[in-house]
This record gives sequence, structure tokens and C-alpha cells, in this order.
Amino acid sequence: MADTAIRAPARRHILPAPTTWLAAGAFAWLALMALVALLAPWIAPHGFAEQQPLARLAPPALLGFDTQFLFGSDHLGRDVLSRTIYAIRFSITLAVLGTLIGAIAGIVLGMIAARRRGITSEVIMTMVDIQASLPFLIFAIIVVGFLGKSFWLIVVIIGIAGWERYARLARGLVLAAETKGYAGALRVLGASTPRIYLLHILPNIAGTLLVQMTLNFPESILLETGLSFLGLGVQPPLTSLGLMVSESRNYIVTAWWMAAAPSLAIVLTTLAFAVAGDWVRDRLA
Repeated sequence: MADTAIRAPARRHILPAPTTWLAAGAFAWLALMALVALLAPWIAPHGFAEQQPLARLAPPALLGFDTQFLFGSDHLGRDVLSRTIYAIRFSITLAVLGTLIGAIAGIVLGMIAARRRGITSEVIMTMVDIQASLPFLIFAIIVVGFLGKSFWLIVVIIGIAGWERYARLARGLVLAAETKGYAGALRVLGASTPRIYLLHILPNIAGTLLVQMTLNFPESILLETGLSFLGLGVQPPLTSLGLMVSESRNYIVTAWWMAAAPSLAIVLTTLAFAVAGDWVRDRLA
């Protein structure tokens, strides 16, 4: 007699996909970097500019040496761990502010280009094309060389670096939203154009723009790092990840620990943002 009993489906262990584990690690690292940036004055063992000449180039305590400097000291006797903590704070602050400036400027100009057809749109999109074809690092070096080296100038330069991507993306998204009909229906009901764009179209395209921000943020960190490495970014006595790597160039063989901590922070932070951006993009797609 045939077995007609209904068999229960085999139990399967539902485990997160490897990409989910990778994304979880990326978000955990970014959360750690955010806490380090916020709590830097309280968790740093020393001041970032505090010098101890008698302890210059001290090896890391992790290798069994003096426990005063966990990650070692640099050529001026400054604690590498403390400087890395403050460098993370300054670098992330610069990248966040620059990314926000670029995103806001690009989104506003992109929405204007989508709404104002004709000469206004042509001028904005021509600016976008010029920006996209410009070797931006060379442009940044020229600007800093003529205008000087200041915190807010670096922020503006980082913002200028990516605004054209947001402008092009926002223009395309707004034009696509205009074809869906709800914008026209709202105009018939008497809603003003700013109200339609800010309260209805912008929330609908915010997810895609947010993904673009997460993907551009690593480039902002790398741009600040590159400028500081060339001596055109953050200036002493302040510190940044790029400046720390730059200061370690002459000691890379004799005191490798000077470059190890900031370099690792740069690599892991940019990688974490790239992974997190991909994860967010996949979820919002």
C-alpha cells in the first residue's frame, strides 16, 4: 500500500547570507568609528599634540615594550594611539561635512535643472559635464595653493568633488517622478512647486540619493587623506589620518607603527562604507 502520509518538510537552518555577515561587520566598524570620533577627548590616553621627546619612536606595547604607548610613539614622542583616535575624528568630520555640502548642492541644482528647462538646465548640466571631466585632485591642489590651507576650505573642496553626481542623479529621478502623474495631480489641486518637490518628490527619491551618499563617502575620506598626505589638507598641530601617514614616510622602515594604525583605519573605514553602501543599495533596489 502506497504511503500516503503527509510528510512534514525537512527543517532547514536559516542562516544569514555571507553578504549579511559582511554587512553586519561593516556597520559594526562604522558604529565603532562614530563612537571613537564622538568620544575622542575621553578615550584618548594622551593629547594628540602632547610631546615626550625622551620617548620618541618607542615601539608598541603590544610587542612587549613599554606599556605607556600601546601603539608606540612617533618621531616627536607623541602617542600614536591618541593621534589615531583624534585623526579619525577630524577625518570623519571633514568627510561628513564635505559629503553633506556636495549632496545638498547637487540635489538642489539637479532639481532646478529638472524643473527649469531651457537655458537654466543647459547651464547646470554643462557645469556637471565640466566637473566630471576635471582632474579634481589637481584642481584641489591649485585651489589650496592659491587660497591657503584651512579646515573649512578643505570641507568645501570635498563638497565640490562630488556635487555633479547628485545633480545628474537628482535631475533624472525628478524627471522620472514627473512622468508618474502624481506631481501633475498635485498641481491641479493647487499645490505649489516647492511643496510638490520637497514634500512629495524628494521623499520618493531619498532612498536612491542616500545610497549615493554612502557610496561617495569613502571617496571623501580618500580625498581628504590624499590632500593631507600631500601637505595640503589638515595642518599641524591638528591631525588627520592622511597627515599621520605623511609624517611616517621617513620612518616607514625604522618605525613602521607610525603608519600602521592610520593606514589600517583608512582601509577598514573606506571598505566598511563601500560594503554598507552596497548592502543598502541592494535592499532599496
